[in-house]
Amino acid sequence: MAEIIERLEMNHITKRFPGVLALDDVSIELRKGEVLALLGENGAGKTTLMNVLYGLYHQDEGSVLLNGSEVSIHGPLDALDYGIGMVHQHFMLVPNLTVLENIALGMFQKSKFKLDLELVRKRVMDVAERYNLTVKPDAYIWQLSVGEQQRVELVKILTLGANLLILDEPTAALTPQQTDALIDLLRQMIQHDTSIIFISHKLNEVKAVSDRVAVLRNGRLVFEGPTADHTAEELAEKMAGREIKYPKISKKSEYGAPMLQIENVWAESDQEGTDALRGLSVEVRAGEIIGVAGVSGNGQRELADVISGIRKVKEGRIVLDGEDISNYNPLQIIDRGMGYIPEDRMHEGTIPSFSVRENLILKDYRSEPLSKAFFLQKGRIDQQAASLIDAFNVKTPDMNTSCASLSGGNIQKVILAREITRKPKALVAAYPIRGLDIGASEYVHDQLIQAREDGMAVLLISEELDELLDLCDRIAVIYEGKILDVLPREECTKQELGLLMAGVAHGKE
Repeated sequence: MAEIIERLEMNHITKRFPGVLALDDVSIELRKGEVLALLGENGAGKTTLMNVLYGLYHQDEGSVLLNGSEVSIHGPLDALDYGIGMVHQHFMLVPNLTVLENIALGMFQKSKFKLDLELVRKRVMDVAERYNLTVKPDAYIWQLSVGEQQRVELVKILTLGANLLILDEPTAALTPQQTDALIDLLRQMIQHDTSIIFISHKLNEVKAVSDRVAVLRNGRLVFEGPTADHTAEELAEKMAGREIKYPKISKKSEYGAPMLQIENVWAESDQEGTDALRGLSVEVRAGEIIGVAGVSGNGQRELADVISGIRKVKEGRIVLDGEDISNYNPLQIIDRGMGYIPEDRMHEGTIPSFSVRENLILKDYRSEPLSKAFFLQKGRIDQQAASLIDAFNVKTPDMNTSCASLSGGNIQKVILAREITRKPKALVAAYPIRGLDIGASEYVHDQLIQAREDGMAVLLISEELDELLDLCDRIAVIYEGKILDVLPREECTKQELGLLMAGVAHGKE
């Protein structure tokens, strides 16, 4: 068992990458039983700083002290030996192993002894039950949604007995009730010799759980102080360096005709013999944003898949502007006027090794004016790419930079630019602000509202209740592959949505 960490100090940490000063003389400290919230926009240096602490990077300058003694952390195993555990925003899981095997792998690396998988299963289920975190031990990681994978990471690190936890966006897959329970759990943990560094863009959670906040901007520490002394709005402004205005839709008196209709759709999950969608029905009118709220793993990923043609419809039908597009292939669906912002922006929304320019034309390179007689028109492509980069404020060295080197917010802007400017009849947006900072989220929301004003039918899949309440005309709650209820936005409360997301309809099971 690792020694209890009474005090952590990171002094004058500097980290450089080629052409980038990621961390510039950053110093923070954390005491036993304290929660430090680490805030900042995408690219501010938060994850880089924590990767230094966890041993994934080594600082170019500065020192790390535990209980007053300087330590060298050469990798995650060293960090775990010191009692430091990290739940990453970008998961450290092996896709073709099961949940149980991934957790056993981490335990084996730490113990260096042969492990009994059934004993590991018992420990995993004990942790999952204790912390009210549902996991599927025999499911393969590739079969799980992003939110479910996040839960696996949290369960994995809790089984290793760390007493200093680094939590990077730990509540993205939880209902409000589960989030409250996790916050209560964190409060209990800090009373039992646990310290926590909490990275989150959800400032209400930061206010609820943290004792102090440290704000990074462009790799420098720009603010540190007690959380209680500042409102959420003040913290947002310190992160962005400017005033933040949260966009909200205005009420409409009328909408267009139904544009996207999903009628009694059944679809299989990736786990053989089970259905992910079980008679799901919902429709979206032109000029309307319908939100789909639910805990990750209740069919959201499969719903987006069947609409975009990635997954087969077993029963029921999907109608776009009066045409049944059920089981059309993705190209046919794109050509019929469907836009798609996928959950996984790095591997499904873009081709990371392709340039920004190439990613911007992925859906239009076959047609004029970008191609003629099967030949790409470089001049027109460059002109269109430059126009979109400027219009959507994509921060990139140039249009030939690979998408893999951009921040999450700028990758999302590339996808938005490509999808929205095609002027689709309907747009499916799955978790469009997951992992984005406040400024990037504000921009994405502005674009979705503009799409609504332009008459587009938007299906917004999200677990962020504030996002849904700000942007949606109606909110549909999905549970175990069905829509439990569809509520007008003005009749929704977070409490009611949270209960529905947990499977409790109108106060009854």
